[in-house]
Amino acid sequence: METTSSPSAPADVVLPCLDEAEALPWVLDRIPSGWRAIVVDNGSTDGSADIARALGAHVVHESRRGFGAACHAGLAAATAEVVCFCDCDASLDPALLPAVAGPVLDGVADLVLGRRRPVTRRAWPPHARLANLELTRLIRRRTGLRLHDLGPMRAARRKSLLALDLTDRRSGYPLQMVVRAADAGWRVEEADVPYRPRTGRSKVTGTWRGTWQAVRDMRSVLAEPPAAGPAPAAPARGTGR
Repeated sequence: METTSSPSAPADVVLPCLDEAEALPWVLDRIPSGWRAIVVDNGSTDGSADIARALGAHVVHESRRGFGAACHAGLAAATAEVVCFCDCDASLDPALLPAVAGPVLDGVADLVLGRRRPVTRRAWPPHARLANLELTRLIRRRTGLRLHDLGPMRAARRKSLLALDLTDRRSGYPLQMVVRAADAGWRVEEADVPYRPRTGRSKVTGTWRGTWQAVRDMRSVLAEPPAAGPAPAAPARGTGR
């Protein structure tokens, strides 16, 4: 598989990575043909960066620990008009990204979130599912968006994402993206995606403590006042496909 940089690639795929050596081969093999994988190594000690590079991914190193820090470093490194985000633990199939990004590429949505549909009970622990339900309730109250999931698989236009001026560098990053997009009047949609048990140990939702730390980060984001004069989503230039 080759995912070398190309300014004409349909989309760049940002893959935040912390010790995902076991999952990387499967994940990178599932990147859509012609799309570029950007693996953001966030301090791995298992050789993840070397594996990703050997498999053809563009590797970015982000020394500041945090999911948001890794995601934003990948966004800064992206060059394609549309940027996708996907977890790097094999719980989500990157081969489904064209369906998630399709409405953005076609100009009918500004942000599409993959709504996780667990294929087994092991895929989504009860505590993580309860936390997600609470977050979607809070999002609805804060933004009016009737979402079902704050899914980690998502797609939007790069310039529009940069204009949101996202500042959270921890677990609140995905939520801040949704909240600021809603404040800016973006068209936000969901697309169902299968959700499988992750490969390896979860750094966040694998424990009650990690899950509720993430919820606390996200509550802080929800408490932020609306940004003054948020930038609207950039208009689509024809179909991106």
